[in-house]
Amino acid sequence: MDLFSSTWAALRLAVAALPDSDFAKPSGCRGWLVRDLVCHLVIDAQDVLITLVTPASSAPTHDSVTYWAVSSTPPSGEDPLDALIVRLAAAYEDPALLKFHLDDVGAAAGRAADLADQAMRVSTQEMVLTAGDYLSAYVLEWTLHHLDLPVAPPPPEGLAAARSMVEKIAGTAFPASFSDTDVLLVATGRRAPSETEREALGDLAARLPFVLG
Repeated sequence: MDLFSSTWAALRLAVAALPDSDFAKPSGCRGWLVRDLVCHLVIDAQDVLITLVTPASSAPTHDSVTYWAVSSTPPSGEDPLDALIVRLAAAYEDPALLKFHLDDVGAAAGRAADLADQAMRVSTQEMVLTAGDYLSAYVLEWTLHHLDLPVAPPPPEGLAAARSMVEKIAGTAFPASFSDTDVLLVATGRRAPSETEREALGDLAARLPFVLG
């Protein structure tokens, strides 16, 4: 819960500090401008609110790692939801309105997470998780998207936790020579590994990227 709160708060503060001119720049998410990414964060916050009030009575089927659907194919922008987010983001026109909406809904999602019982079972996307595992999965989401913005890096504890989750998804540790940020960017296809990094990765290089959805 603490990591969810700290990484989410840091991400929202980073967005709030962005100059308006940055909203029209490319983000680290393929095919999305910064404004599209921020609009996606609004949708994420809504999803957190919805999930935390959608209890489940059955046993958990997933945890914070198996929550993620993994693909090797980067997004093309043709997914209907991705395309919708681009249109929604453009409709805001004034970045201040988008910032306000994220601050409003994002603060509510943060409060809901703070109040949630970690052992409570919740349902989302035909999965059942404990609230604690669901919120832990979002530490990876918040940290990756923080890296997608032209701002200072995310909190180090969030980077370390996100790296741990990515290594569990990969089923192996990344080389110790990789910083936490390097692991997250290279593993998820946000940048290509250098030749030196590729040599250090060995057989793991052929399995990249791990596209999370």
